[in-house]
Amino acid sequence: MNQAEVIERLKTGNARFVEDKLDGQLQDSSRRESLTAGQEPYAIVLSCADSRVVPELAFDTGLGELFVVRVAGNVANTSSVASIEYAVAHCGTRVIVVMGHESCGAVTAACAGGDNGYNINHLLAHIAPSIAACGEGSDITTVIKKNAELVVQDLLRRSEILSKFHKEEGLKIVPAYYNLDSGRVDWL
Repeated sequence: MNQAEVIERLKTGNARFVEDKLDGQLQDSSRRESLTAGQEPYAIVLSCADSRVVPELAFDTGLGELFVVRVAGNVANTSSVASIEYAVAHCGTRVIVVMGHESCGAVTAACAGGDNGYNINHLLAHIAPSIAACGEGSDITTVIKKNAELVVQDLLRRSEILSKFHKEEGLKIVPAYYNLDSGRVDWL
């Protein structure tokens, strides 16, 4: 599939999820067996670790179709960037979706500020540019969407591998927003 076909497949899968018509394909023992020799996921999803956001379900996919990287606030930290680089360079994946979501706790905490301890403060520092870009007092939804958009830019800026594949092989990186209530993914 080319990049446009991958995005269309994700949109179609999300429509099935929203309509409660999951097809449940590629989730059985024969699929597991077919993947023992390797993987060729058609998309990478950088998503929040929030338990309410499950990309494999939101896009109605089966085993081996998505390479999912989950971290609070869907931030591009060193480990998440390296994981994405692996999927691009070694699995041949050419579409990355950076998916924020409604009521993201990490973005809410970053906007609230304060001392959350060393590790959480370090994570939330990745969200600070989105808060600054939106301006003080912006609503959480605006900051969440801006965060997804800036992470797209951050992936290209921080990764020579992703930048190279973007320029030379058409790697597509798109921001998205998951609505908790409906399950609908908005493409930003």
